[in-house]
Amino acid sequence: MKTIYKLKSCLTFLTAVVLSTGCSDDWLEPKPLSFYTPENAFQDYKGLKTGTDMLNRDVRYLEFYPTSLSADPAYLTEVFFSDIGVNGRVDDARSPQDLVRQITPSANLATGTNMARCHFFWQSLYKGIKDANTIISRAESAAFDNEDQKKEVLALAYFHRAYRYYRLVHQFGDVPFIAEEVTEPRYDFFTTKREVILRQIKEDLDETASFLPKNVYAGMVSQGAAFHLLTKINLALGEFEDAVNSASAVIDGGQHALMTSRFGTAIGFDDPTKNVVWDLHQTENKASAENREALYVVIDRYDDESATPVGLEIKRQVLPWHTSSGMLRTPNGENGFVDNNEEKNPYLSEYGRGIFTLRPTDYQQNQIWKLDNSDLRHDRESDNWMHVEELKYNNPGLEGTEWFGKTIKEALAAVNGDATVICRDTIRGWGGWPNYKVNVPDQKAASWRGGNADWYIFRLGETYLLRAEAYIWKGETAKAMADLNAIRERAGARPLMLSEVTMRQLVDERARELFYEEPRKTELTRISYIYAQTGIPADNGKTYSLNNFSENNFFFDHISSVTDFYNKGVTNQIGNEYTMGAWHVLWPISESAISVNVQGHINQNDGYTGSESNIEPIESAN
Repeated sequence: MKTIYKLKSCLTFLTAVVLSTGCSDDWLEPKPLSFYTPENAFQDYKGLKTGTDMLNRDVRYLEFYPTSLSADPAYLTEVFFSDIGVNGRVDDARSPQDLVRQITPSANLATGTNMARCHFFWQSLYKGIKDANTIISRAESAAFDNEDQKKEVLALAYFHRAYRYYRLVHQFGDVPFIAEEVTEPRYDFFTTKREVILRQIKEDLDETASFLPKNVYAGMVSQGAAFHLLTKINLALGEFEDAVNSASAVIDGGQHALMTSRFGTAIGFDDPTKNVVWDLHQTENKASAENREALYVVIDRYDDESATPVGLEIKRQVLPWHTSSGMLRTPNGENGFVDNNEEKNPYLSEYGRGIFTLRPTDYQQNQIWKLDNSDLRHDRESDNWMHVEELKYNNPGLEGTEWFGKTIKEALAAVNGDATVICRDTIRGWGGWPNYKVNVPDQKAASWRGGNADWYIFRLGETYLLRAEAYIWKGETAKAMADLNAIRERAGARPLMLSEVTMRQLVDERARELFYEEPRKTELTRISYIYAQTGIPADNGKTYSLNNFSENNFFFDHISSVTDFYNKGVTNQIGNEYTMGAWHVLWPISESAISVNVQGHINQNDGYTGSESNIEPIESAN
């Protein structure tokens, strides 16, 4: 493993957050927090490279890893604004479920337990942009041993800046574009047109992606990752031939390949019932040198001093709350399982103790799997996919009764398929989960939440799907079919026929392959923009326009067509109704971020209070 030089404060010298959420007199006078500042840390290759390593760290903290036991990972917010899941915490009024009522510019969308984290993304992504800009600026006067060192540092900084802007423009649309180092608090930002930002970051990656090494140590940004990101940007701009070319640079470049046979040494490697889908997603295998599919992986090792404090907690977020007292009952009303005692309930250590914060929709659990029964990503025989139906009643208090050791599926049959008879709350306690992804061991005793583990940011499986999407937009469905089937055949699924290759099929395949990997809301919004930019009819027969994007878009129409929650009259136990509006294709920009910018003007997105004061966005990146 490559040594990562640790310089704890080299990227925190600007403690005042650009586009701040508030200010005070004391805040107006920046104070250095550490001896490490750009002036003394970013003088040579070693110092600047450390800065880019810190940008990698911030990608890790951005969304998948909660910062405390009481916080949910920010990634879940991407899911709640999508087709694949909703917030399942039915006992907390703050849970982002009634999105029409709760998601407003004045709401707290940054910090707190069980909150939507829209503004957290705004703050974190702009912090990374600020830090990347500092590295870009300081690289011009730093000392390098050779030109290749400078090119590498600049390529890494431009990658990280592009990564963050790509997310911002598909979470918030038009946003301020900052291309220079900021050395003091500023309040004079103006909104820049989304397409302008995309064209600038495309130009940056076109010029610098090839400067990155193809073969990198785990946790570093590879050349493949840069071309992968460039493919997303090319798609967002409607540059479909460029998207094919940038994706092909990764797929056909010789450095990376889909993993199609078993590999690694993780749990289950010697179990003949397991398969390559299992191996691909086990903790020890993600950053393994054997794994040629990984393009960009964030590293989180329990025994490393830089490990996150609580790990992924993915079991807590994704599993149903089957252990909650009385959640799953026998047909005669007896409690089926014991909570917080793995001796009495071995499922705690085997699968985890979930609370179903990420409650998958019927679309994610069932609809997308109806093509065939052979898909290993939804296979119950190998335990790749699990459902509470498969669990056996194991409450010691049931010993000697007819239901001890019987499956919940048997109990369901006994009540004529009515899950509400044996499940106290079917939102929180009834459903399935992809065990092959969630199977993250805990290093801490008796938590059963899912501990420290590496995680994919980009991998080649998605690159194939991005190229397939580009081919669909171009009308080259035979080529799209080949790329889609490369992913499906690896998973043991039936190959698609040419007549089945549609954008809806592509969206479904992303849901099958990239659960808890892709930022689902970001990608659905990107596809929605492409429909609006091109006027290409969607599979539903509709065409869309940028003129009324927040009122009529593919994002809302697609989610509405598949969700079993939003706007269907579903309420939880405290009365929150699951609602969503078409304007949620873009998130609101915090009212405080707008109001503190007194010398400029940041537009609010349509559909939210404050948008009536919008002005024309800037149409230049300069």
